[in-house]
Amino acid sequence: MNFRKGKVRDDPEINLIPFIDVLLVILIFLMVTTTYNRYSELQIILPTAEAIKVPDRPLEINIAVSASGDYAINNNRVSYHDPAALAEDLRRFIPSGAKDAVLVISADGDAPHQRVINVMEAARLARLDKLTFATQTGQAQSNK
Repeated sequence: MNFRKGKVRDDPEINLIPFIDVLLVILIFLMVTTTYNRYSELQIILPTAEAIKVPDRPLEINIAVSASGDYAINNNRVSYHDPAALAEDLRRFIPSGAKDAVLVISADGDAPHQRVINVMEAARLARLDKLTFATQTGQAQSNK
């Protein structure tokens, strides 16, 4: 029912003037509150130094323990009888006159704990007091 005869209804318009006013206020606010850093560059000449030569890395002896309990010293398989025999095998891989040899134990994650303890006991008998364990990152491990 159209009670207004003859009057044409005007289409609604979107007034953009208040929208533009708000945007300009926000822009001015951002420009005023923004901090600008000026980095001053200094012209300097760094001093030079004579460094002494870095001492050579200590001798590393690698011993691997497989999941089945096999041993390998520097990629040479050795049989295990007892810690004293394994200590003798370790001593053979230490060159004469070498000081501060480091024993690197690479044990499989599924190797029995006792096998690693045997290597540590053999290292003590061979008078290798510096030892470390080789590890890998979690990404390199396979999913089980």
